[in-house]
Amino acid sequence: MAAIYSLFIINKSGGLIFYKDYGSAGRMDTNDSLRVASLWHSMHAISQQLSPTFGCSGIELLEADTFDLHCFQSLTGTKFFVVCEPGTQHMESLLKVIYELYTDYVLKNPFYEMEMPIRCELFDCNLSQAIQKDRVALLGR
Repeated sequence: MAAIYSLFIINKSGGLIFYKDYGSAGRMDTNDSLRVASLWHSMHAISQQLSPTFGCSGIELLEADTFDLHCFQSLTGTKFFVVCEPGTQHMESLLKVIYELYTDYVLKNPFYEMEMPIRCELFDCNLSQAIQKDRVALLGR
């Protein structure tokens, strides 16, 4: 069973620009992935406004019985979130690696238009390698 079920990248206006499913059971269709991304964007924005802590950046971890959802928001408002097995550790560092890959292979791509869906082969290849390294590291822990 995979430690990481899926990866979502949402632009600053709440649109899903990247989705990758890594789990084998319960795959989502396109409409479901769009709904999850939209719902998370809304919950994240509401949590920033309702937080009693001044300067709160929103929900970073959502723990449920069957999954954990880890979120990283960049300074530009792009959100990266991973749905994984409950109790999976070190997802924050994986999200930062994914963000670095995004900046290196997507944002520096002269053919990529901001806020549009990500279609970049180098990003896909390097992302797969990073996820595979993380899985191997999790097995070794």
